[in-house]
Amino acid sequence: MSPRLRLTPAAGMLLVVLFWGGNFTAVKLAFTQLDPLAFTAMRFAIGSVVLWWVVRWLEHPAPLPPGAFWPLVCLGLIGNTVYQVCFILGLDRTSATKSSLILAGMPAMVTLAAWVLHVEPVTVRQRWAVVVATVGVVVVLLARGGTLGWGIGPGDLLLLGANVLWAAYTLMLRHWKLPMSPLRITAWVTYTGTPGLVLLGLPGLRHTPWSAVSLAGWGGLAYSTLLSLVAAYIFWNFGVANLGASRTVVYNTMVPLVATVIAMIGLGERPGVFHLVGGALIIAGVLMTRRPAPAARADR
Repeated sequence: MSPRLRLTPAAGMLLVVLFWGGNFTAVKLAFTQLDPLAFTAMRFAIGSVVLWWVVRWLEHPAPLPPGAFWPLVCLGLIGNTVYQVCFILGLDRTSATKSSLILAGMPAMVTLAAWVLHVEPVTVRQRWAVVVATVGVVVVLLARGGTLGWGIGPGDLLLLGANVLWAAYTLMLRHWKLPMSPLRITAWVTYTGTPGLVLLGLPGLRHTPWSAVSLAGWGGLAYSTLLSLVAAYIFWNFGVANLGASRTVVYNTMVPLVATVIAMIGLGERPGVFHLVGGALIIAGVLMTRRPAPAARADR
């Protein structure tokens, strides 16, 4: 991390929790004014410009390390282009509360993938944690307020796909260990992920009545771009680099709580009993994935 950014990895991840928790409501409010794909195209186009300026301000311009370009392209396509399409379209079709709970199962997926692919060691307890969290995700998917039923819709499936994509992004980021600062990695994966999102958003951009967009629409776009995208991605990549993938994703357990509280205030949403039960199982499972930190680390 740049010497001008003096946050610890843990403090940075707490900010990620706050920014991502509020993003569900911010995006929902923006969707009342903007087409989802047009919103995402604008968000990433603006975010790319902001990140270019931030990189020049905080760090000296430098060429990419040898062999880094194609991994950055792959990270950008998976962690931004395809992930964002699944996330945005899924959120558009699902409540903010349910969306945040489904995405909360991602840490268990990262832990399982890390074990299967031998990216990081995973204990028996962590494997059981995956089972507990998965049961929680299933309960949330089937929840209809205070009852259970076949409530899985297209939005839920898109968000499950987003879980898989973000887990892949996080593990590849950890596996490649590119010799670049978290800020520069964030900037480059945004640059490489933006063109596809802009192309997908062009039809919506052309048909948006810009004069009718209210403060809620512009405010949601600004929040989602500057805080949830630019700042949160920087802190996330910094956390992965310093804490590891499995320890970083544990912080996601707090996102549903923050997201639910903000959605209750900003959108008037009320979670049902089985949303709460499933959320509790997800959080319990993810917390079980935590491992004691080694007494010393040579790379810190």
